[in-house]
Amino acid sequence: MTDTENIGETSGDYDWFGPDAATFGDRIAGAREAAGMTQPELARRLGIRITTLRGWEEDRSEPRANRLSMLSGLLNVSLPWLLSGEGQGPEEPSDETPISSDVSDILLEMRSVKTDMAKAADKLTRLEKRLRLALTKG
Repeated sequence: MTDTENIGETSGDYDWFGPDAATFGDRIAGAREAAGMTQPELARRLGIRITTLRGWEEDRSEPRANRLSMLSGLLNVSLPWLLSGEGQGPEEPSDETPISSDVSDILLEMRSVKTDMAKAADKLTRLEKRLRLALTKG
């Protein structure tokens, strides 16, 4: 069964938070929601700014090791799951209604665009560093 077909199945047949389906930020957001916490509440409990948490959930930055450990404890998920999607995570969505193939296709395309944008942003950052270096040498 392909990923596109698999997304249309019930939640028991699809790894919603696995490495192929979710980013690190997706797993934080999913675990936070499963734990019934809001962004402001989790940020307060971690002792961080809400903008920092949003950066993590939007895959713009990543927490340091000490925050990762606190995060996994507060969200009741294993550290390996948080990092890779493998291990003890939250319960998968319990919606018994299958997702239509049209919606499934849109979700897959959105994830692909999100991944491409992240790669492009990383490349842009590297190019900016090279440009700054070239300008200081010149």
